[in-house]
Amino acid sequence: MDSPVLEAKGLVKTYGHGKTAVGVLHGLDLCVTQGELLAILGPSGSGKSTLLNLLGLMDEPSAGDVLFSGRSTRRMSEAERAALRSARLGFVFQFDSLLPEFSILENVTMPARIARGRTEEPIEAAETRALELLGGFGLRHVRDRFPSQISGGERQRAALCRSLINRPSVLLADEPTGNLDKHNGELVFKDLRSLCEAHGVAVVMVTHNEAAGHYASRVLHMLDGALREGPEAAP
Repeated sequence: MDSPVLEAKGLVKTYGHGKTAVGVLHGLDLCVTQGELLAILGPSGSGKSTLLNLLGLMDEPSAGDVLFSGRSTRRMSEAERAALRSARLGFVFQFDSLLPEFSILENVTMPARIARGRTEEPIEAAETRALELLGGFGLRHVRDRFPSQISGGERQRAALCRSLINRPSVLLADEPTGNLDKHNGELVFKDLRSLCEAHGVAVVMVTHNEAAGHYASRVLHMLDGALREGPEAAP
């Protein structure tokens, strides 16, 4: 069995204190391996986005731990967490969040520009990699256009390129097709599967779109802050 690239151990997330406390996650365990496309399905309010925020080190659990390649993040400083996010993680959200005043190429290279102080990589190398990514997603012809000049499906695929520019080992996707029509949504699912198969990136995708299950290598269902396997677990 492949070694896990991402693990959650006993994750608990509670908001508030005392009688007003609201539990969202309840001792959740998860193991993700290299090249896996994991789809986590569940209705709104089931805890999917909370889980993704914890896995992405954008929030801290009330209890439990998140590990990358066996390395605990529980006692990391915020600076250490930020460095790990930049080096190991990519993010894709429901809305592409491309910066309207920058071209598509500039948007894709933005994470690399931000990380230059840590990596000292020449920006020319990042631009070359961005062009390769855009070409792989069929977007090289829009490199000099602005987000307002391309379609919603193209913007989301450009956002995928941006998430990959720093060569993450794990990609976290929160409702990546939620703002797309069926055709463009299926293209994004296919792109995510290709990432896993061709590049060995592990993808954790949370969504309410049942079609994701047709493209995933594994499907889990989230209900009331717990993960369950099998079709019987679907709400």
